[in-house]
Amino acid sequence: MTATCTLTTRAVLLDMDGTLLNSDAVVERCWRRWSAEQGLDAEQVLPHVHGRQAHATMALLLPDRPAALNLADNRRMLAEETADTDGIVPIPGAPALMAALAGRPHALVTSADEALALARMSAAGLPLPAVRVTAEQVGASKPDPEGFLKGAAELGHEPGDCVVFEDSRAGIEAGRAAGMRVVGVGPRAASLGPDVHVGTLESVRVEALEDGTLRLRIGTAAPQGQGR
Repeated sequence: MTATCTLTTRAVLLDMDGTLLNSDAVVERCWRRWSAEQGLDAEQVLPHVHGRQAHATMALLLPDRPAALNLADNRRMLAEETADTDGIVPIPGAPALMAALAGRPHALVTSADEALALARMSAAGLPLPAVRVTAEQVGASKPDPEGFLKGAAELGHEPGDCVVFEDSRAGIEAGRAAGMRVVGVGPRAASLGPDVHVGTLESVRVEALEDGTLRLRIGTAAPQGQGR
């Protein structure tokens, strides 16, 4: 049975990969190549790659590897992923959500850099928000909350007045650490403790209220938090 959860917010912060668009095919191609180069089992690597910047994932997987090598591979991987947009599609409901948020306080907060964000949003046919926090703008990758806190600050709102849409463990942890409510999107997010979980964005409706706040009506089979 489907229930409806309502969240009232001043601003919406959106992750990109896995939340607004599906880039899993590209991500897996790149990480399988890197895993083979390092002599690692790709099936053991892939569960760790979502949500973080690549160099942070590399440091997690190979803690004794010099940071300079991870950063060099990170740059190479960003270039490969930016050039490879084959198979990138919007998450169902993402075009309608972005259209509903147009002209309303919202930001993209992604572990991708600016070039990769532009390439993937364009490939998915989604508009790039005017406010965005990309890899170049933060000193720490998710699950550090820096990106979400910067996004809230740029929009001029307190963290507690923001709602985050995320799909990964690192992203959900970052949103929680920032003091924000989190809507988990997709199968990866189901078991990660978001305030609300949805399979896709098709059940999300945005209503602008007279006082400037946004009312998010979210249809979900299993609401995990209370609206406020």
